[in-house]
Amino acid sequence: MTNSEPQRPLRVLQLTDPHLTASADGALLGVNTRDSLAAVIDEVLRVHGQPDLILATGDLSQDASAEAYRYFGQQLQVFQCPSLWIAGNHDDSARMNAIAAEFESNESQRVQGGWHFVMLDSSVKGKVFGALSEAELAFLDSALSQHPELPTMVCLHHHPVDIHSDWMEKIGLKNRDDFWQIVDRHPQVKVVLWGHIHQELQQHRDGVQLLATPSTCIQFATGSSKFAVEPLAPGYRWFELEPTGAFSTQVRRANQFEFDLDEKSTGY
Repeated sequence: MTNSEPQRPLRVLQLTDPHLTASADGALLGVNTRDSLAAVIDEVLRVHGQPDLILATGDLSQDASAEAYRYFGQQLQVFQCPSLWIAGNHDDSARMNAIAAEFESNESQRVQGGWHFVMLDSSVKGKVFGALSEAELAFLDSALSQHPELPTMVCLHHHPVDIHSDWMEKIGLKNRDDFWQIVDRHPQVKVVLWGHIHQELQQHRDGVQLLATPSTCIQFATGSSKFAVEPLAPGYRWFELEPTGAFSTQVRRANQFEFDLDEKSTGY
């Protein structure tokens, strides 16, 4: 006897830019980043329940400490699913990957629920801007060539498009043309997903949905020419992915979280 019930979509959670530190009282512009992450996790569980996969898209730590990475992994254990981590400009890639391996979260690609997830390291040691090395670009092309039949989500930390913010334009992905030349050769790519910009963004490019997501701590003001923050609550992105390549996505915020943001700051 066959089960005629349709298969449910794959539920994917994106968490980005938690900026955790080794210290429990570590804060960013007045916001305790452990508390804000906890508020976001509580909101996920309250609204959505358990995801099937977590994508952690960089700046997991503010101080690149092993303690921060291990704390992040421990907090994710409330979710009964795998997670994939990539580095941002505040991370130490090697140290983060070593801790990620302890939590089996260091895969650079994964096939699940009829989708292919490709995780790229766009961090450049000692720099705020991002770039994909020749090796990383070759990996991207090779990974996309392996599963041309599967709808694909490509994840990185730095924004690969203009987001209309002068100060952030200088710290995005430097070699974005090289990135797009590869993506354009692989029409199965449905989504390019990133963090870094601490705000919600949705664009389209040649059939690919381009998405960025609020930080689990502070939020940068959209469209600002100079560094600026705005007192929006920490957030996350939720996906429901169909094997056909169709999907829905939404951003939610932990609006119950109370915080006192230093809105006059000129940097972090």
